[in-house]
Amino acid sequence: MATSCGGLGRALRASPRPAWRETHSGARGCLKPEYDAVVIGAGHNGLVAAAYLQRLGVNTVVFERRHVIGGAAVTEEIIPGFKFSRASYLLSLLRPQIYTDLELKKHGLRLHLRNPYSFTPMQEEGTGGKVPRSLLLGTDMAENQKQIAQFSLKDAQAFPRYEEFMNRLVSAIDPLLDTAPVDMAAFQCGSLLQRLKSLSTLKPLLQAGLTLGAQLPQYYQVLTAPITKVLDQWFESEPLKATLATDAVIGAMTSPHTPGSGYVLLHHVMGGLEGTLGAWGYVQGGMGALSDAIASSAKAHGASIFTEKTVVKVQVNSGGRVRGVVLQDGTEVRSKVVLSNASPQITFLKLTPQEWLPEEFVGRISQLDTQSPVTKINVAIDRLPNFLAMPNAPGGQPLPHHQCSIHLNCEDTRLLHQAFQDAVDGLTSHRPMIELCIPSSLDPTLAPPGCHVVSLFTQYTPYALAGGKAWDEQERNAYADKVFDCIEAYAPGFKSSVVGRDILTPPDLERIFGLPGGNIFHCSMSLDQLYFARPLPLHSSYRCPLPGLYLCGSGAHPGGGVMGAAGHNAAHVVFGDLKSI
Repeated sequence: MATSCGGLGRALRASPRPAWRETHSGARGCLKPEYDAVVIGAGHNGLVAAAYLQRLGVNTVVFERRHVIGGAAVTEEIIPGFKFSRASYLLSLLRPQIYTDLELKKHGLRLHLRNPYSFTPMQEEGTGGKVPRSLLLGTDMAENQKQIAQFSLKDAQAFPRYEEFMNRLVSAIDPLLDTAPVDMAAFQCGSLLQRLKSLSTLKPLLQAGLTLGAQLPQYYQVLTAPITKVLDQWFESEPLKATLATDAVIGAMTSPHTPGSGYVLLHHVMGGLEGTLGAWGYVQGGMGALSDAIASSAKAHGASIFTEKTVVKVQVNSGGRVRGVVLQDGTEVRSKVVLSNASPQITFLKLTPQEWLPEEFVGRISQLDTQSPVTKINVAIDRLPNFLAMPNAPGGQPLPHHQCSIHLNCEDTRLLHQAFQDAVDGLTSHRPMIELCIPSSLDPTLAPPGCHVVSLFTQYTPYALAGGKAWDEQERNAYADKVFDCIEAYAPGFKSSVVGRDILTPPDLERIFGLPGGNIFHCSMSLDQLYFARPLPLHSSYRCPLPGLYLCGSGAHPGGGVMGAAGHNAAHVVFGDLKSI
């Protein structure tokens, strides 16, 4: 591949709406006045829910307010010729049965697995003509140990035991993701039959305890302690600890020193692709291609999906049960049930008539923690970044480290904590934590020849800036310039390679994608907002106080990430309830 972006001029003159963006831009056929089920929002969870319901014989329609489906799992051509996974950008957590049940490969899903998968360059002076050190991790344990041994022989020996320890915890928690949580409401106030039925929801929880066995106290600490405390018990070298700690804080307004940060790390290592535990990869064509495959599966069985159809109200009959929705143009669509892929805040505070919800419930939904540290920057470049720690090949072709999650400003957990502390004070981080990914290193269809797309997942940036400052163009560009200066220190020449950029601060993520506070998980993945407390205690079964209304998005169990579990689980709860109507 050439080092120059020879096709850029042609790309800039290309059609502003290429064929790939027309995929699933709307439903074929006319909108009907009545369906069995309405799904609000065509994010990946909403599409998964619709696909399962339709397969179960429930006539389902999905309404999406934007011009394109996918929610945060979307591909958009912000800069002509460059196709960005504009929000979410990596795949690992999607539940294996969803691949199989929905026949996603048959519907066009193609993946690029990454190996190696993690690259952390050091910002240090090379000695004796040597380049700065770096930490490159992949699926080869022996090679990982060689890499870690640069920093600590003790850590190199401990790393396989650490991986085995974490994998056992993953195997225990994994079954909990695919079922509704223990139904505490049924236990407390259900009928005798409901209480007996709810006993079955205890089974995955009991199995998890049996899997962990006598080590349960140590695993409990992983879930509740600061991740620094956990990692300090295993390792001594800061580059390794900081690299692992990034998975504990990514997307979360927390420090590695925050109690409970260990669960977010676990949330990001419990996935896998094509039988490889913990693997992460890129979707061919960007994350929108995943959403297109799910939508194709749903439509193949008869589901209807409409874009640019905004739901403005959930309708309720005089008996206090959901009876459909109202669209922005005034159209009323009747249904037996409504599933909301929107956040709990939008669902219950904006779309649902407040008189049908208990005051206490509304109050607690409004108090959910939605703090987000994330600013996502999508960048078009005309050549690959050339890292001092691992210089480019003479021909400019992608090298193994280019396919990785590249961690910058991550050599020390103290750097991560200081970046967090800046945001607590209302400031953007002086040295932001940066996860840099180059999906075009494995998928050349995303950019013109010789060019690349870069995803910068950065933190910490507060939703509200100190001193009452607004996130205007000046503030956006000032922060992006700071991020680019940091990258330049690791890869000189990066700034001069930039063709264009798309800067999404927390308010932008909220406005465009409906993420409250810009939170990619809809609400914090803290221990007080997980499992049978997600989104609230006694309301974790995808149901809510209004009969016929269900949550099916990231604000429900098991939470955020491109997992599909919330949509899968909600669909099965809804189907069971429909059978009893």
